[in-house]
Amino acid sequence: MGKKKKKRPEVYTGTIEKHAKGFGFVRQEEGEDIFIGPSNMNGAMNGDLVEVDLLPPYLWNKSKEGIVTRVLERNYEEVVGTFQKNKKFGFVVSDDKKNPDDVFIKKEFFKNAQDGDKVVAKIIKYPDNFSRAEGKITQVIAKAGEVGSDISALIRSRGLFETFPSRVNAEAKFLFKQGILPEELNGRLDLRDKKIFTIDGPTAKDLDDAVSIEKLENGNYLLGVHIADVSHYVKEDSNLDKEALKRGTSIYLVNRVVPMLPKLLSNGICSLNPQEDRLTLSCIMEIDEKGEVVNHTIDNSVIRSCARLVYDDVSDILEKDDKELSDKYAFILEEIKEMGQLADILRRKRKQQGSLDFDLEEAVIEVDEEENPVRIEVEPRRTANRLIEEFMLIANETVAEHFFWMDIPFVYRVHESPDGEKITELRNYLSNFGITLKGSPDNVHPKMISTIIDGLEGKPYEAIVSRVILRTMKKAYYDTSCEGHFGLAFKYYCHFTSPIRRYPDLIIHRMIKAVLSGSMDEAKTAKYRMDTEFAAEQSSVTERQAQELEREVEKLKKAQYMQQHIGEEFDGIVSGITEFGVYVELANTIEGMAFAKDLTRAYQLGEKVRIQVLDARPEDRQIDFRILRDSTDNPEDNMQENKDNEEQNYG
Repeated sequence: MGKKKKKRPEVYTGTIEKHAKGFGFVRQEEGEDIFIGPSNMNGAMNGDLVEVDLLPPYLWNKSKEGIVTRVLERNYEEVVGTFQKNKKFGFVVSDDKKNPDDVFIKKEFFKNAQDGDKVVAKIIKYPDNFSRAEGKITQVIAKAGEVGSDISALIRSRGLFETFPSRVNAEAKFLFKQGILPEELNGRLDLRDKKIFTIDGPTAKDLDDAVSIEKLENGNYLLGVHIADVSHYVKEDSNLDKEALKRGTSIYLVNRVVPMLPKLLSNGICSLNPQEDRLTLSCIMEIDEKGEVVNHTIDNSVIRSCARLVYDDVSDILEKDDKELSDKYAFILEEIKEMGQLADILRRKRKQQGSLDFDLEEAVIEVDEEENPVRIEVEPRRTANRLIEEFMLIANETVAEHFFWMDIPFVYRVHESPDGEKITELRNYLSNFGITLKGSPDNVHPKMISTIIDGLEGKPYEAIVSRVILRTMKKAYYDTSCEGHFGLAFKYYCHFTSPIRRYPDLIIHRMIKAVLSGSMDEAKTAKYRMDTEFAAEQSSVTERQAQELEREVEKLKKAQYMQQHIGEEFDGIVSGITEFGVYVELANTIEGMAFAKDLTRAYQLGEKVRIQVLDARPEDRQIDFRILRDSTDNPEDNMQENKDNEEQNYG
């Protein structure tokens, strides 16, 4: 009789996530995670796509355990981190805390890097069970202790660059020097004599939207939203276009920007600076007293902004009737007040439709000349901020619907309904606060959630619960199909208003201009269909990367700030509960953990507590608290009040 062939164990594949202590988990697209012990890594690094054999079940601890048999695809080609130098060798310790694998550097590959420098190391030999990864330093990003080295390293670790390739700069320089040629005004709607102005933050330099308003004889408003015509300068398939597509978006990191376009365009020829002729795309809408757009036009235009206003000044005029500012802007005071009236109308209409309005306060991080955080405070969304938001929303919705019915290649902003499972989890969470979310989890309407958000106003746990509701929502993304926007309760929506800093806006401007010029023939339609599909996918990816980097930098600066306050006491609110402890959020949005071993009792979400800062570790993006006692306010009174009013507020 022949011998039986030994059955090969089932092979699994997935991406490995490693822990600083050496172990990790293989995350599969389907199926449960597989634990990998430090001695079973076989040279796998964090993020690698690997092949795994399971160990015999009697060797498992709590879950499936395996051994990496093969690395199918490497996640890293280079590592960005801090150089630790010895006499004959060194190590690059990754600044990415998700990557615990150090890279060994021989002396011949130091490239003049010194101890503590932020560097890029190219991997020349991947690790195995007996040795670490080996590499050579290819770039010194910043010298040890250099101002901004921490953020510079984080930017570079994401494969991003604050500067542009020379060929891209050359194109930008040519366009800037050329300026606006007389023939470029031919066929454009000339709005240079209209009262058009910008409203932005005081430090903004890339001004890509301006607004205008007129009150018509029939009582309707004529709202103009005028957007920088970036696609006029960034031609398809140019070096500028390829680089903008690659970047996808501008990234705003405390006191610096990783721009999508060179400053000569973003802050120069494309920016709607006051008293300068600028090429634009204008969406001009007639809006009635109910907030309905009854007529609209979309056209190539040229404007000349008459003023550069800032949010706080406009807010002080509308909120406080500030006399000094009213006198300063007397020449457009009537327009400012009419804009305030129209914004209120649009907001009421949007709320009636069920649009979700998360009034989350964002942290403003102020840094000194050394980029050390010196102040962190919340910045409220004031009247002028909301005004511009409403005008941009109605323009985006109007443009999306207009071109949806034309059935041309386009990029839409899509936000799907939340999963039923997530809604069930949210319902259970809200019950902790005496809040009832009614209806079927698989068919929730934004109006139901909007009502709950409105009912949170003024409650001590308003911000925390709002953030949990926000996390329940799916992530918005870009697509060539118009699938609607759940959060805004819009059937049609796109991003039209920020082509200086978002590629989807830039490419749909290109589609719009092709339609306006009559050049959208069959061949161009086919090409643009492929272009928009790739742009939508690429822009969704780069947007997520930008958001992750922005969060990482914010956590870094918050931890650095709290290093200056170790030992001090603050009031906070319990914002999260885990098996390891409870998270507490302070009034300025800084969040830290009080570990379970130090807790003397159980705590509720939203409960007010007094904490002491124990430690802050910027390198780990972590802040440690100790709960001292309850805060002076009694949270149970707030909870009971909420329960008593449940039927009234959420019925």
